[in-house]
Amino acid sequence: MGQPVERESGESGEAVRPELPPGQRLQRGWPVTHYGPVPKFRPERWEFRVFGATADGEKHCWNHEEFTALPYTTVVADLHCVTKFSMLGAEWGGIPARTILEIAPPAPDVTHVMVWAEYGFSSNLRLPDFASERTLFATHKDGELLTAEHGFPLRLVVPHLYAWKGPKWVRGVEYMTTDRRGFWEERGYHNIGDPWKEQRYSYQEGPAEGPEL
Repeated sequence: MGQPVERESGESGEAVRPELPPGQRLQRGWPVTHYGPVPKFRPERWEFRVFGATADGEKHCWNHEEFTALPYTTVVADLHCVTKFSMLGAEWGGIPARTILEIAPPAPDVTHVMVWAEYGFSSNLRLPDFASERTLFATHKDGELLTAEHGFPLRLVVPHLYAWKGPKWVRGVEYMTTDRRGFWEERGYHNIGDPWKEQRYSYQEGPAEGPEL
């Protein structure tokens, strides 16, 4: 569920349109969607932090050169925006979230993470969603560096969830032992955000899908 859909050929040899999550439409190209201004990248000031309930109780930090030197991989995956467009089959390149979990492990009782970005933007994720082998801190798309409008120098890609769960301009990860809502989740969006279940808005949440009050 949520994995890129294979392209197959029909009897005529023409490509069969891949299945989309409910309510989505196929998008040609990549629209720019974000709230607020595009931050200016200053490499000498940039820092990626892992903090909160870390296994050793310490904060872990990398500057831009150190972070981009971490092991690089690629993932071919779709992007499903809650505004109802889907971009299929993009190749994302960057640092797997699992790498961060390995070199800066969470404490045993961590259940969620908060991904923090510029201007205080944030998105909460269940730890298994963050730890997916396909979750990636992307620096590239289709072999080219991300543009500033699309999140350069770093955006999170979580292919099996709506795109807002992967913020642009990421600056760090907070390990949490309880769940709490991120920026868009506090403003009425679903706490989990599975496009295949069409989990768009908080009023759709079922039991145990939102933080305990």
